[in-house]
Amino acid sequence: MQDQYKTISIASDEHLHKIKNSKFFGYAFPVTTEEEIKVHLAEIKKQHYQARHWCYAWRLDVDPIRYRANDDGEPSNTAGQPILGQLQSFEVTNILLIVVRYFGGVKLGVGGLIAAYRATAQESLGTCDIIEKRVTDITEFHFNYSLMNDVMRKVKQHQLQIKTQDFQQICKIWIETPKSETSKKIKILNAIYGVEVVLE
Repeated sequence: MQDQYKTISIASDEHLHKIKNSKFFGYAFPVTTEEEIKVHLAEIKKQHYQARHWCYAWRLDVDPIRYRANDDGEPSNTAGQPILGQLQSFEVTNILLIVVRYFGGVKLGVGGLIAAYRATAQESLGTCDIIEKRVTDITEFHFNYSLMNDVMRKVKQHQLQIKTQDFQQICKIWIETPKSETSKKIKILNAIYGVEVVLE
């Protein structure tokens, strides 16, 4: 189980790659859901409504990584796969990469298309700020106020990270842990009689 993954911090600037009068515009976006992907695709299609093709690839999540590649009318595997290949090469996830093509009147052939889409994707990613993020779980714990000292002693002793807390008649704390350590950390507080675990 991985505790870290690479992604981009913010959307890339527009990147232009020209070959034989064809123009390829590359855009990279940080995303976490397929709904976000649809929104970005719609925005780019609206911005480049006169373009011939809006090809893209995306990767989401960590274990396992979900992915998709789309040629959008280009010959099979000449656009989406080269774009996806660069996402894999840069080892990034939670990212969408779109390459928009304006046909310049000269056919590039299968090899030329693959090279152009790959180069645009590579250059677009090369301008991005690639960062590492932790894969974490948030676990919610409920307990009576009378157990406060016992719970807080364990939290301090095992250096558990409290993300949020709500101390009312029923006390609630949300603990953030690296994904690979979640079950081990849950047992620490669960060992206290009267502490209830709510997995999120």
